[in-house]
Amino acid sequence: MKKIVVAAAVLFSFTACQKHKETEIKSEDTVIEGKADTMHVDTDTVSDTNSEAAPPAAPVEAKEAPAAKIVSGNTMEPARQEVKAQYSSFGAKIVADKALTKEQMLQKYRSLKPGDTITVKFRSTIKDVCQKKGCWMEMELPGGQKSFVKFKDYAYFVPLNAAESEAIVSGKAFVSETSIAQLKHYAKDGGQSEAEIAKITQPKIEYKFMADGVLISK
Repeated sequence: MKKIVVAAAVLFSFTACQKHKETEIKSEDTVIEGKADTMHVDTDTVSDTNSEAAPPAAPVEAKEAPAAKIVSGNTMEPARQEVKAQYSSFGAKIVADKALTKEQMLQKYRSLKPGDTITVKFRSTIKDVCQKKGCWMEMELPGGQKSFVKFKDYAYFVPLNAAESEAIVSGKAFVSETSIAQLKHYAKDGGQSEAEIAKITQPKIEYKFMADGVLISK
């Protein structure tokens, strides 16, 4: 009877140990599987992040350079368009080419004596215009000098508002001289005082022009 009790106790202990081992193994499997699952999720996450490629860079369009022309050697510069001045014509038809500058015209005047005339064409700025008919105008010369321009045969006139416009005149240039006696006479007739008349000590030299044709810038 004693042997039977001991055998039953051993058998019970063995059975309990077997169940304990199965419980431990199942528990370990569960933990290991849980870790594996966690690692698998982390791996997928890392893999998904790395697999996202950056979008390709947008292509850069090449800008076309402005049209250019070769000037000297290999030098390049943008093409330029020349703009020519436009003029209104009065009197005889003339062209703007080869007109003297106002500086050159003053030199011509200074070379003349009263009674001399030269045929010439020059370019300058209109400083004043007759405000009754436009029958004369004054052209600017250097040093505050002016050329008094009238129109041949009184055949045409210029606009009354032409002052400060550029003009080209073609015709005959000459110099006139008013004597001291004549100047004093004019001053006396104009009611000037004796003191003012006494200041007239030089003849008056005037630069004059008889124009066949005129061009005035628009």
